[in-house]
Amino acid sequence: MAEQDSGQDRTEKPTPKKLADARKKGQIARSRELNTTLMLIIAAISFFMVGGYLGNELRLLMLADLQIERERIMDTTAMLQTFSSNIYQGLAFIAPFLLISLVSSFIGPLVMGGWNFTLSAVKPKFNKLNPLSGFKRMFGQHALIELVKSLAKVGLIGAVGTVLLWGLADDFLNLSSEPVDQGIIHGGRMMLWVFLAFSSILLLVAAIDVPWQLWSHQKKLRMTRQELKDEFKQTDGNPELKAKIKAMQREMAQRRMLEEVPTANVVLINPTHFSVAIRYRDGEDDSPVVVAKGTDEMALRIREVAKKHNVPLFSAPPLTRALYYSTEIGQHIPTGLFIAVAKVLAYVYRINEQMGRHVQKPEDLEIPEEFRNLDRKNTKFER
Repeated sequence: MAEQDSGQDRTEKPTPKKLADARKKGQIARSRELNTTLMLIIAAISFFMVGGYLGNELRLLMLADLQIERERIMDTTAMLQTFSSNIYQGLAFIAPFLLISLVSSFIGPLVMGGWNFTLSAVKPKFNKLNPLSGFKRMFGQHALIELVKSLAKVGLIGAVGTVLLWGLADDFLNLSSEPVDQGIIHGGRMMLWVFLAFSSILLLVAAIDVPWQLWSHQKKLRMTRQELKDEFKQTDGNPELKAKIKAMQREMAQRRMLEEVPTANVVLINPTHFSVAIRYRDGEDDSPVVVAKGTDEMALRIREVAKKHNVPLFSAPPLTRALYYSTEIGQHIPTGLFIAVAKVLAYVYRINEQMGRHVQKPEDLEIPEEFRNLDRKNTKFER
């Protein structure tokens, strides 16, 4: 339990970032058994498709090599020239088969882990030259699994080979009594079937090896709890990323706040630093609500939006500061400021009703002592 609590056991599944980093380094689940099996099966099928053509062309090439013109018998360079010519012809004949074999070598890796090209996997790793590490690999779990797979392959191929050879023994013996051309064709077909049978039986080994390789790859990439914490700090917990997220959230909140300014009845201002927008809807709001507030640049933006939408501005520095420090956006104003805010709202209503006629501006906006000189104090007020 102590070891687990220390975060040293690799018990956590790899994160997407861990898998992506491993992929960049070339660490992808691979199965050599699957690669070998697919290459052998495709090669056997290719022999069935082009084997007749290839065998016939090679037969004709061999017949041509066994013949030589009388006038060139004494030419010491004739054999070398014929050999060189036949090399190029032979390569041309087997080129399709070689191309198919080359393409088939990529199918297994693509099936297991997709296309991935990186130079990290070919960089020299001097830690592998350590004899102790070599002994650990020789006698480790991976080496034991490879030994079991090798023994399984030898056993399967041996068993299948014994059954096939026993069943085809008479056919092989009868090849000697067949004409040469027919015997070559018959023997070639039997060898191809045997080759395809040997290749197909390896599918059983591949079917066991592929899940094992996938599980082993995931196990190697498992993480400790400490690694998970470190990765979280590097991504979601990154201070710069957090700052960007907070800045975006703050910008979105300010945008929403400015959208509420046109709904306000009045914007209280301290002409130099503060602005607080107040809304009161009769029948909807129990008491006046602060829909926007800000200082300095934000205070100017609130005033600009208010002027644009004909929301009246009312200069009352003590009341504005008291509301700014005692109320958050969306909150009802404290009960201690009801009378002062009510006087301001009544003044605004009278102006709207009298259509520009002279209305006495309230001067006696009393601010209770508890709301004076708050300066961001974390004080709770009754609302």
